[in-house]
Amino acid sequence: MIIERAYAHIASHDENAWPWSVPCVRGLLADGVRFTAPVTFIVGENGSGKSTLVEALAEGFGLDSWGGSHDWRYASPRAKSVLGERIRFDAAARGRRMLGSWSARKGFFLRAETAMDALDREGLAPNSVSHGEGFLAAFRGKFLEPGLYVLDEPEAALSFGSCLELLGHFDQLAKQGAQVICATHSPLLTALPGADIIEVGDHGMRRVAWQDLALVDHWRRYLADPHAYLRHILG
Repeated sequence: MIIERAYAHIASHDENAWPWSVPCVRGLLADGVRFTAPVTFIVGENGSGKSTLVEALAEGFGLDSWGGSHDWRYASPRAKSVLGERIRFDAAARGRRMLGSWSARKGFFLRAETAMDALDREGLAPNSVSHGEGFLAAFRGKFLEPGLYVLDEPEAALSFGSCLELLGHFDQLAKQGAQVICATHSPLLTALPGADIIEVGDHGMRRVAWQDLALVDHWRRYLADPHAYLRHILG
């Protein structure tokens, strides 16, 4: 692992203004968030703040919010987010050198909506392959060494089989001493053995076992009886 805890401090803020109005951000300000496993999944409904959280973690580590490796700095036309500017980390034993030296930091931020542009800058020629193959090219070509790998809903472009391949990459990274933080809606990804799962929502942040996740329960129920859900939305 690279980081054991992330936190942020701000002298004063308007709790009704974004991002301070987001419950998981308020939790980060109050208590920080501890990482207890090499792979952490952050889950929650749309609007729960999981993308805001992972983007700020990536920015705090020096990864561009536009996406890409630590070798690329700020291809994005926008400055760091107000939360990303304030993120600080407590290093794990393996991460002390990396956090102590900008040049020693290694990692990658992959976000679904800007991934193709980021992969093009990384020399992975995404225009010659499908969206999903472009993602897999990043996993195969860039997710190779100890560092911090932050992903925002990578399953958006991946098939079932490709998600399984991604889990294999996560497992290998963990065994090599890297750390993965991934925001996701996928019950497949979150089933990775040994992974930590943090659920964000109106409650803030809490750790949840895979089998107790609401998204797992909904998928299980839907696959068992789609009509039970569809009758409420189809005319």
